[in-house]
Amino acid sequence: MKIKTIDVNAKEWFDKVNGNSYFSGTITLNFGTKTAKDYTMPFQYGYGNHYIDMAGQQLNKEGVVKLARHDNGSYTPLWQYCKDNEIILRTSKQENCKKRQL
Repeated sequence: MKIKTIDVNAKEWFDKVNGNSYFSGTITLNFGTKTAKDYTMPFQYGYGNHYIDMAGQQLNKEGVVKLARHDNGSYTPLWQYCKDNEIILRTSKQENCKKRQL
């Protein structure tokens, strides 16, 4: 399947008691087409744009994308992979969600 778009949508919850942020979300390939496919990102720790990095790692693990691994153990960021392969990357995060919404 040729990937034309990757949409990453996340919801974030802040645990006020412990001071930690968590998120969950969905990744949609080729949104709005007959070949659209969804992946679920499970509830996990992270804040800021970490959800985008984790989406890239999940897609890499699923074999959907092939992110290059660097000598220091890090991977090519999803945005860079999309830029290099002419894939449209759209991201969004809904903040201040309740834990039950995740």
